[in-house]
Amino acid sequence: MNTVAPALTPTTRALTRCLHLLVVGLLALTAGRAVADGRPHAVSTAVAAAACGLVYATGSLLRRIRRSRRAAALWLTVVGGLWLVLLALSPDAVWVAFPLYFLQMHLLPRRAGLVAVGATAVAAVAGFAAHQHSFRPAMAIGPGLGAAVAVAVVWGYQALYRESEHRRALIEELTATRADLAAAQHTAGVLAERDRLAREIHDTLAQGLSSIQLLLRAAERALPRSPENAARHVEQARQAAVDNLAEARRFVAALTPPTLEGSTLARALERLCATAHARHRIAARFHLTGDPAPLAAAHEVALLRIAQSALANTVHHAGATTADVTLSYHGDHVALDVVDDGRGFDPALLPAPDPAAGGFGLVAMRARAQALGGTLAVASTPGHGTALAAQLPLVPSAGTEPEARP
Repeated sequence: MNTVAPALTPTTRALTRCLHLLVVGLLALTAGRAVADGRPHAVSTAVAAAACGLVYATGSLLRRIRRSRRAAALWLTVVGGLWLVLLALSPDAVWVAFPLYFLQMHLLPRRAGLVAVGATAVAAVAGFAAHQHSFRPAMAIGPGLGAAVAVAVVWGYQALYRESEHRRALIEELTATRADLAAAQHTAGVLAERDRLAREIHDTLAQGLSSIQLLLRAAERALPRSPENAARHVEQARQAAVDNLAEARRFVAALTPPTLEGSTLARALERLCATAHARHRIAARFHLTGDPAPLAAAHEVALLRIAQSALANTVHHAGATTADVTLSYHGDHVALDVVDDGRGFDPALLPAPDPAAGGFGLVAMRARAQALGGTLAVASTPGHGTALAAQLPLVPSAGTEPEARP
């Protein structure tokens, strides 16, 4: 079952009411003139007009007429038949052909509508000529012109309706696309924030807790033979807990790392090496080369976090006795190198990151560097130490996103 007419809008409803009034008015005019003028068959004319109006009103109230081509064609056939009877009784019925044109074009398929309009126009001209007992070309002008106007108006309306539906579909598609894009951007933002949080937690809280664990184990081993060393390790663990608590509070408050507040990156790295040397059995040294240049806060945060993570790996895994941290300015880029004399490893045999065993450090460091358009390289050989080199451009490259401050 095919849909016959487009969905009604306030405008089309108003036009439909006007069409109904036009049909009723023309039928009433035909019947009224026949009775008022005392024409022959006046009563038959009034009955035929009433029957045509009744059938028309019944069909206009049935939704099936608007939804089924077959039902619409049957209804129009009955209305048209009654109109032909009325036309045979009164010449005034010729005017009813004009609203019939609109009904036929609106409810029937295009070709069938054209045929029906043509047949109605011919019947109107023939009926009027029969009542006049003669035919003149001027008699065809009215019905023919009315048919042409009805066809043009209905076709124009249908074209406008199709264009309106096309635009509505485009708007719905655009709205759906924008909703999908917003959802994708939201998902990407959530994933990016999760990645940032994972890096921050790994480089601050996780490393701090690991350092505290090492210091408490050292204090445990020093007891009871060396209570002084045990007390020193406990004090260092307490200080590490204080520092990590400050990191956590600033991390939650989304401020810069405490080691960078009121200080330069070089001084923060120098303090980092001094803290590592004081808390662990490793000689951590800081070196500065080149002329320091102003860095964006995101660059300073990334380099500091990379240095923290690299030194933590050196302390916890490398078994190194020395580590050298070098910050170098080379005009268009800044580089951070961390070199130790530890046991080394084979970069090709690194295990995948695991929540229980760890292994997120290098992944997080590389992600930090790449997020700012930089690179991170690791060179290591079992038994010959490890060298880590991070390089960032001083001017962020296009397409990179500056890392948010923790």
